[in-house]
Amino acid sequence: MLRKLYDWVFEQARRPYAERTMAAVSFAEASFFPIPPDVMLAPMILSRPERAYRYAAVCSIASLLGGLLGYAIGVFLEPVAVRLLDIFGHGVDMAVYQSWFASNGFLVILAKGLTPVPFKLVTVAAGMAHFHLGLFILAVAITRSGRFFLEAWILKTWGPPMLKIVERRLALSFVIGLVLLIGGFLLLKLL
Repeated sequence: MLRKLYDWVFEQARRPYAERTMAAVSFAEASFFPIPPDVMLAPMILSRPERAYRYAAVCSIASLLGGLLGYAIGVFLEPVAVRLLDIFGHGVDMAVYQSWFASNGFLVILAKGLTPVPFKLVTVAAGMAHFHLGLFILAVAITRSGRFFLEAWILKTWGPPMLKIVERRLALSFVIGLVLLIGGFLLLKLL
């Protein structure tokens, strides 16, 4: 089953509409969707390494635009924003968000934008806290571009040789990736 899923993801990454789909996922993830664009970005880069930086740019721009939608949800649709945060397990008092963004908003956006934390939590919370829009745009542009271009560089540089190892030991690679992902989330939760 794992092999079929793996093959399906790479087949989707090679489709002519894959770039548009990745952009849509990146846009939606920054405002309301739970799945990060990396699930498409990584296989697309591995399938066509010569387009790595183009894909990173598309993801970055779409994420910024989606972040603006998330911000707008936080500003103009507070009941929807509160519900979104509750759904993702981050419903806290409005005063908490306002204090985060009042004291360290720029750094919060930079730090959270690089991590696997769902970015919509940051964008919606920034809007709810009425964080300065210009600083929000700057921080999102820096952090999302940094994340996607770093991922593109890593995958373009070391991806093809690693892909051969992953394909030979798919089950082991999946377990290691899952452990690292869960460990990363636990570490972020503790911090």
